[in-house]
Amino acid sequence: MNQFSLAVLAFIGGVFLAIQASLNANLGIILKKPILASVTQSVSSTFFALIIVALTVKNLPSPSVVKQVPFYLWFTGGLFSVLGISLYYYTIPKLGLSTMMSLGLSGQLILAIVAGHYGWLNLPVEPITIKKLLGAAFMLAGILLIK
Repeated sequence: MNQFSLAVLAFIGGVFLAIQASLNANLGIILKKPILASVTQSVSSTFFALIIVALTVKNLPSPSVVKQVPFYLWFTGGLFSVLGISLYYYTIPKLGLSTMMSLGLSGQLILAIVAGHYGWLNLPVEPITIKKLLGAAFMLAGILLIK
């Protein structure tokens, strides 16, 4: 797949996440508990992911491959997902979707720049450059303009 196609898919993924966050923030408001919206999202995500796996995955990983997975990788992604998503559901009604998404994306971008620079989280090392710092600064300036 070429870079343009990958960029389009990433963009569409961002659109889907904004829609998902908005819908589940509304669910959290109705239920009066954003964490319940997170539980609903996790259960329904599991259901749909299992359907996609059943339709698309031809071979499951072998037991020897499964044993190679460090223990923490089985649950830490889910922990950070539910914490992050719950914070989104809590803050969207208070900040608005555009502000929350801008701040959320800025947090992701800044962590990505720092984590990439140091190779944290098993990522390839990507040194911080002036272009990256300017991009992050412009994104933060954009948040001020959106707000």
